[in-house]
Amino acid sequence: MTEPKIRIGVVGVGFGAVVHVPAFQSEGLEVVAVCARREEKARDAAEQFAIPSAFTDYREMLGMDGLDAVAIATPVSTHHPITMDALEAGKHVLCEKPLAINAIQAREMWEKAEVTGLTAMVAHEFRFASGRMRVKELIDEGYIGTLHMALMSLAVGPRNGFRARPWSESDDAGKGGGFLGALGSHYIDCLRHWFGEVSSVSGRLNTQFQDRTYADLEEFVEATSDDTYNFTLEFAQGGWANMIGTSAAAFGSGARVEIYGRDGTLATPQPGAGFNPPPLGTILGAKPGDKGLSELPIPARLEPFSDDRDGRMMPFRLLVREFIRGIREGVSPAPNLLDGLRCQEIMAAIRESSFTGSVVRFDEQQ
Repeated sequence: MTEPKIRIGVVGVGFGAVVHVPAFQSEGLEVVAVCARREEKARDAAEQFAIPSAFTDYREMLGMDGLDAVAIATPVSTHHPITMDALEAGKHVLCEKPLAINAIQAREMWEKAEVTGLTAMVAHEFRFASGRMRVKELIDEGYIGTLHMALMSLAVGPRNGFRARPWSESDDAGKGGGFLGALGSHYIDCLRHWFGEVSSVSGRLNTQFQDRTYADLEEFVEATSDDTYNFTLEFAQGGWANMIGTSAAAFGSGARVEIYGRDGTLATPQPGAGFNPPPLGTILGAKPGDKGLSELPIPARLEPFSDDRDGRMMPFRLLVREFIRGIREGVSPAPNLLDGLRCQEIMAAIRESSFTGSVVRFDEQQ
């Protein structure tokens, strides 16, 4: 017997309309509602995707009949209240990253999910990028042996010069804005997924380009959120990772990951690929005695389909499949809200280290 379709509502129609809604529909969920602060945006998204209901208040959406789950693709400052209300209303949740504006909120969200027993996941979809999945398999298979160090860089920036742009919530550190949360959180989750829990953190945050404007007024304000970060993580199982990320590097070299171990080396170059991993990644590897790095094949099973609508679509659809499985089986597959909490704790430690200049150490029980 065919199981009934899961009925989901999507809050936020920016990224929500670009990736969430089409991914859900492609994976067989029934998108029954969308919600946006502006009525016209909600209506337009509903019309574009033939969605029956549109709302401007997510609480009204939560009260509709026949709603099983909620996807949250809104600004970071709203993740906590929407998630808490959705879980209280008995809805499964898929929340965008970073999970919250601080670790206190993130813990409350995770604890609420635990109490309700509902499926609750965080959208770290790049766990499902084929290159990152294969690197995880190679590490688990012992390709690199004992980890010595992982080096990551993400250097991007405007090629037309730095100009003051309109102020938005992403420019406010107090509301969860900043490059560390926007992109660094994906890399932190990646490192935890590959190498396990983190035992200590040090780091620094900077704002290289602060100028913003208010709407059309010729009034300049300063952004408080970071556009550049650097961190070092030590892992409980041994080894360490360092990353520098910046959106203030005009003509930057893009992203690169290098992993050095006792028994092998792995690298995932992404020159010019932009902020995110390309949908079909490249892995280079070498073992002692090899002449140099050479490309390692990525099994076709890790790239089960193609979807050229957006570079994030394939990994996000694979994440959605895990979300569906979780709802069917009554579990919260990784990356779940505990993963989101751990990532939030590490980002908080980077901020603390940047402010105090100290190394932040985690209790083994965390």
